[in-house]
Amino acid sequence: MAVAPTAKGWVPFGEHRTWYRVTGQPGGAAPAVVVVHGGPGSTHDYLLSLTELAGHGFPVVHYDQLGSGGSSRLPDAEPGFWNPELFGDELDNLVHRLGIEDNYVLYGQSWGGLVVARHAAERPDGLRGLVIANSPASYELWRGEMDRLRALLPPGVDEGLRAHETAGTTDTQEYFDLMRVFYDRHVCRVLPWPPDYVASFMEMADNNTVYSVMNGPSEFTVTGTLADYSVIDRLDDIEVPTLLISGAHDEATPATVQPYYDRIHDVRWEILPESSHVPHLEEPERFREILLGFLQEVHSPAEREVASHG
Repeated sequence: MAVAPTAKGWVPFGEHRTWYRVTGQPGGAAPAVVVVHGGPGSTHDYLLSLTELAGHGFPVVHYDQLGSGGSSRLPDAEPGFWNPELFGDELDNLVHRLGIEDNYVLYGQSWGGLVVARHAAERPDGLRGLVIANSPASYELWRGEMDRLRALLPPGVDEGLRAHETAGTTDTQEYFDLMRVFYDRHVCRVLPWPPDYVASFMEMADNNTVYSVMNGPSEFTVTGTLADYSVIDRLDDIEVPTLLISGAHDEATPATVQPYYDRIHDVRWEILPESSHVPHLEEPERFREILLGFLQEVHSPAEREVASHG
């Protein structure tokens, strides 16, 4: 169960502001865990269960990225405003504004995984560890795998999706119903969808500026500014211990995750067998065990040494 926050508010980010919530008390020996949500343009809500970590001594920071949730919404911004560098700068600003830059771990989910990978590649002194969950290293790889997964959908589904995409009718109920076939297989396999996931999904449906510009009409149709974006060329620069998490049915397929495993020096990879894109909601007990174990090793190098030779 999620733990009640100890602080909520906003930090300035240039002319705008970033909404955050902190659960637990940063400043102790254990690193704060900064949770970077996906989308782009989603919200923190679907990751709220990570506040459980505070009950084990790890303060948790959630925030809504610029353009979403409680942060500044800029529906009239030029498309070029929404770029990966913006969100990297926002994360860096948040860490320093909250005063946790000397001792923190980053948890990036989906799109957030690319954000945290770029941050870690800069080798900030206070970064203790990195978790990249359900995240492609390249949207070129992602697009190729989406085509493959779509071809495996029940007869008529992909054809119907493509007809709507060609006609520009991706805002219709029929497109949503067809899209759900893919989502229920490869995004969230828990039915009905958990409330935290629904909260983020509905927020995006109500405010899809960032998602539509950077991604496109759906998870499997990346036609926006991220279509050819990649962090692969930065992965050799990551030096902190890194945990990769994905689901066996994940839209972030092994082919999209493999570059992280191949190029990050100190890395392990856990694939949860009953999960797709949100294993923290699909297999919460196993997920908690994996993540907490990693954080405890990062916090206590002696434990990590024992684990590496076990």
